[in-house]
Amino acid sequence: MAISQPPAQPGPPPQDVEKAAHHHRGSSSSSIGITAPPPPAPVECPPHTTPRRLTTRIDLHLVPFVIILYLMAFLDRVNIANARAFGLEADLGLSGTQFNTALTIFFVPYILFEIPSNILLKKISPRIWLSGCCIGFGFVTMMQGLVQNYAGILVTRFLLGLFECGMFPGCFYLLGMWYRREEAQKRFSLFFSSTSLAGAFGGLLASGLGSMDYMRGYRGWRWIFLVEGAATVVIGAIFLFTFPGFVEEAKWLRDDERDYIKARLHADQGHSAAERSITLKDVGKVMSDYKVWLGGFMYFGIIVPAYSYAYFSPTIVQSYGYDKIQTQLHSVPPWAVAFVFAMIIATASDWFKHRFLFTVGPICISISGFAILLNVHDNLPVQYAALVLICMGMYSAMPIQVCWFNMNLGGHHRRAVGSAWQIGFGNIGGIIATYSFVGGDFHKGYIICVSFICLSALSCIVYAVAIMAENKKKARQTLDEGMTEQERAELGVSFFTISTKGKCVC
Repeated sequence: MAISQPPAQPGPPPQDVEKAAHHHRGSSSSSIGITAPPPPAPVECPPHTTPRRLTTRIDLHLVPFVIILYLMAFLDRVNIANARAFGLEADLGLSGTQFNTALTIFFVPYILFEIPSNILLKKISPRIWLSGCCIGFGFVTMMQGLVQNYAGILVTRFLLGLFECGMFPGCFYLLGMWYRREEAQKRFSLFFSSTSLAGAFGGLLASGLGSMDYMRGYRGWRWIFLVEGAATVVIGAIFLFTFPGFVEEAKWLRDDERDYIKARLHADQGHSAAERSITLKDVGKVMSDYKVWLGGFMYFGIIVPAYSYAYFSPTIVQSYGYDKIQTQLHSVPPWAVAFVFAMIIATASDWFKHRFLFTVGPICISISGFAILLNVHDNLPVQYAALVLICMGMYSAMPIQVCWFNMNLGGHHRRAVGSAWQIGFGNIGGIIATYSFVGGDFHKGYIICVSFICLSALSCIVYAVAIMAENKKKARQTLDEGMTEQERAELGVSFFTISTKGKCVC
């Protein structure tokens, strides 16, 4: 890695130089500034390329893979809602809250094994671990298409949660170890918007597969599971040979490119400590930080309405008087609008280098949608528009929350544990969501959803206040306090920011 010397005379920096101290420059009205030591020497980009070209290469080698992986995971997770519209409950003899219980059991292993999954991901490598899990949950999805009773659907849903537990936190963890904070949000939101694409694509696919009713003796809902699960298995097998890993494992990078990427990530996020295994002591240190708990509550609050929408929106749309095929087709537009809006919000968030307002703003849009549904009961266009507001608000706020929290965690250990904790704890809300619309009581479900999304907004506000307090505290202290770089990595370096401009090392 080449380190250029500071110029003797002031002048404009070379175009191929990334300023390692970018975040130490003066703060603005949207950032929290601190007193910082003199900036380190600039990090020089290899002469044969440019930072923009290198970032584009990273995008092409990383983002499409995580998008496809999570799209298939989310599709296999929520396609049970589409299958329900085609007679799953009647064929399996489900009654009362048995369908809700089948949804709930998915979250038991999904919550419990997220932190162990991220630890194994770092130990084994993303390519082998995430690809193997993809094959696993694809096969289980196929088995859902062959179950004959309530016990069968419970077992397959449990195994589905076990294989899927590492997908979401693992991909966010992987993305966070490639991108700087100021360029991360668009990639995080594009990845997260796989959920919107899965919702839209799932509705279209279900409308086609459902029309295969009784083909070769199988009901339409069985074909939904069989075809989508088989596609996932094939993709997982391909990913075993092609899925990307961490920077240290990237064989498609030259040595000088790899050194440059690690150097600029070090300048932005601190020492990653990738060479050391994660221990229980590391987990304890991360969990002793109250801000980590706030990150969990942010996600927990928004998960309840998000999963409620994912699992029950076909039921809500069907209550408007549409037949089975029209129900699937009318479930597509809200997801499509959510995808576009999420990317607009993400681009604006990166442009303004700010996270807080771009989290709370979309949450308020969702709250307005729920308010409409709670008060309007006889105007179908307005009710349908409210569903669009709910979907676009939630699924644009969620990736901002996760990126904001993850990029405030420095190093492999804090990010592996912290990201898995946020997603794992947050998905407890998924259990609540599965019982939010019991017996078709939509009014009660809307009340539950709006209550929890308000909890998410409150947690975001408290998290922002905690960041400001932490930054003021650290501004009065010596940043390094005599610690070596390795010692700071052992403690877990974090960057607590409301925006991506000012940073506090603690």
